[in-house]
Amino acid sequence: MNYWLIKSEPGAWSWDDQMASPKKTTNWDGVRNAQATNNLKAMKKGDRCLFYHSVSAKSVVGIVEVVKTFYLDERDETGRFGQVDIKAVKPFKQPVTLAEIKAEKSLQDIALIRQSRLSVMPLPAAAYKKICQMGKTS
Repeated sequence: MNYWLIKSEPGAWSWDDQMASPKKTTNWDGVRNAQATNNLKAMKKGDRCLFYHSVSAKSVVGIVEVVKTFYLDERDETGRFGQVDIKAVKPFKQPVTLAEIKAEKSLQDIALIRQSRLSVMPLPAAAYKKICQMGKTS
């Protein structure tokens, strides 16, 4: 299993939206960055992702699982970009803020710190587990 962090602006798609969607499942679309798209392509069914609220909230709020691997985004007229389907697994008992992540020495090398604008990024297993621990969620 691989681990990822995916970002969404709560005004566009929030954790509450994810939880309210049918079967708590939705397509993760709208990614238009080549590196983030390559990360979507690398995702496998069963991979776990941390759901991160970007912009004002700036915090990890839950865990989702990839339930369908990469396929083309029909809204992309270029045919270059795609999406995966994700399903909510569980919310964090306590959101983990970007400030808390930056303050944790063991997380200094993750992409969220190094490439803050990237919307889909891999996470080492140890970083995933540490952030889950910080959120009081396993």
